[in-house]
Amino acid sequence: MVAERHPQASLENRVADVAGLPAAARVADKPITGPSAAEEALAGLLSLVADDFAACNRAIVARMQSPVALIPQLAAHIVAAGGKRLRPLLTLATARMCGYGDGDRHVQLAACVEFIHTATLLHDDVVDESSLRRGLASANAIFGNKASVLVGDFLFARAFELMVRDGSLKVLAILSQASATISEGEVLQLVTQNDLSTSEDRYLEVIEGKTAALFAAACQVGAVVAGRPEEEERALSAYGRNLGIAFQLVDDALDYAADEATLGKTVGDDFREGKITLPVLAAYHAGDATERAFWRRTIEDSEQTEDDLDYALACIERRGAIPATIDRARRYAAAARAALAPFPDTAYRAALLAVADTTVRRAR
Repeated sequence: MVAERHPQASLENRVADVAGLPAAARVADKPITGPSAAEEALAGLLSLVADDFAACNRAIVARMQSPVALIPQLAAHIVAAGGKRLRPLLTLATARMCGYGDGDRHVQLAACVEFIHTATLLHDDVVDESSLRRGLASANAIFGNKASVLVGDFLFARAFELMVRDGSLKVLAILSQASATISEGEVLQLVTQNDLSTSEDRYLEVIEGKTAALFAAACQVGAVVAGRPEEEERALSAYGRNLGIAFQLVDDALDYAADEATLGKTVGDDFREGKITLPVLAAYHAGDATERAFWRRTIEDSEQTEDDLDYALACIERRGAIPATIDRARRYAAAARAALAPFPDTAYRAALLAVADTTVRRAR
């Protein structure tokens, strides 16, 4: 039985509640106390655009409303699950760094970016048959696959409404291309699933599509709304692309190295689904004959027992696959930092540099 529709005030409260950043318990294998450096960097970025972020949340609430009760119900659930809201924060911060002043184009486009991202999450959880999202039951686990897919479609439509409302063909081109690229990345991931012959370049192509494309677009539109030259657009696109790749590399490492309660989803999901990620590729190629046979059975043949995840984790640790993945993430984070070189030394630039510095040290 579907519950009564949440009133708009309730949904707005749920959006406001996730503005705070939770403390992480562990970063990689180094115990910490208090907020992690990554969360402190994100909090610093948020503090610079707090008013814009609040306006973005209001725009999200307004556009999530529908006379079809299930839409705001399901939307309220995924909003209540929280999240970093990093992508819309990037749009807001890059616009301000580029000198955008009066108007709310950056706010509306930040909401657009978040709608695209949230729509992909709803679809991903259906494809991956995930039961957890950010530590709570996923929308598909509560409302079913059909509702999750259709509400994801609704959010995509809302995103395109915001693109059209902005009135810039360049913005429309950037964000619509990013949406198409995300879908291509997800399909490519499906194609490479269970295939240990996947090359590292092919794997990087997957994460460039499914993750980095929206990071890049979120940053580039910040320069567009500020009317900055194309070289600055390209620089911010490069910052976002490299940050997004680093972010996804860390995500893939955390699936084999994180604390489940901190991560907010089931550790080992990628293993169970046969996803080809860098930790698996690194462990497979460095492994001995017994280990390679194990990976072929569990990943390629999808024959897994209850004890197999523990053995996979042991293989990954033995072959140094997590440090290798994090080291690769550091290189992309450094490239993201370098991309900000053309911009003046402001608080916005410093905050964006800090996000790049610390993304490889996050625990969730």
